[in-house]
Amino acid sequence: MSYAMFFLLALLAEIIGTVGGFGSSMFFVPLAGFFFPFKTVLGITAVFHVLSNIAKLVLFRKGIQLRLLLLIGLPSIVFVIIGAGLSSIVQNESISMLLGVFLVLASSFFYFKPRFILKPTIMNSVAGGSAAGILAGLIGTGGAVRGLSLAAFNLEKNAFIATSAAIDFGVDVSRSAIYISNGYLLREHLWLLPLLLLVAFAGSWLGKLLVKKIAQEKFKNIVLALVFLIGITMILKYFFSGLQITL
Repeated sequence: MSYAMFFLLALLAEIIGTVGGFGSSMFFVPLAGFFFPFKTVLGITAVFHVLSNIAKLVLFRKGIQLRLLLLIGLPSIVFVIIGAGLSSIVQNESISMLLGVFLVLASSFFYFKPRFILKPTIMNSVAGGSAAGILAGLIGTGGAVRGLSLAAFNLEKNAFIATSAAIDFGVDVSRSAIYISNGYLLREHLWLLPLLLLVAFAGSWLGKLLVKKIAQEKFKNIVLALVFLIGITMILKYFFSGLQITL
C-alpha cells in the first residue's frame, strides 16, 4: 500500500511539474522524504528526473532554444556538481529545513509577484543557471529559479518545457553520477527505476494533455499553492523528524 502511494505521488508530481514548468523534483523531493532518508531521496530523485527529462524531450522535442541551453545550462551543470559535492558534508536536517523554507519563499514570491520577470540578459541567465544548479545539487530542486530565468525570454509553452527539460537533463546526469558515487542510491532501490520510468512517461504525457487544455497562469497559481503547502509540511517535518512512512 505504501509503495502504491509513493508511485501515485510520483505520478502527480510529474504531471504538475510538467504543466507548471518547474519540474517534478520540487514536488517529488519533499514527498519522497516521507518514505526514504533524505540522501536516498536525492539519489532516487536525480535518476527519476533524468528519466522524466528524457520523457519530456521525446514529447516536447520541438522548440529547444540552443542559445538558452548554453547560457543557462552550462553554469547549471558546473554549479550542480558543486552543490552535489556539498550535500555529502551538510547535515540532512539542515538541508531538509532549507528546502522547506526555500519552497515557501519561492512560492510566495511568485504568487504575489506574478508579473515579475528578469531582464533577458546574459548576466541574469548565467546567474539564474548557477543558482538553479547549486540548489539542485544541494537540496534536490532548483526548478523555480530556472523557470524564473527562462520566463524572462517569454518562450512559447512547448518551447519553455522542452528547453527547461534539456537544461535539466544535463544537470541531473551530472548530479546522479555524484550521488551514486557517494552511495545515495542503494542496490535495494534499483527495482524502483523501471517503474519510475513508466511514471515519468505517463506523467509527462498527461501533463502535455493538460498544457493544451488548462490556462497556464491559472494552473500555476494552483501549483504555487501546492508548493507552499509542501514547504510548510517540510518545515513541520523538521520539528517532527521521526515522522516517516514505513515501506
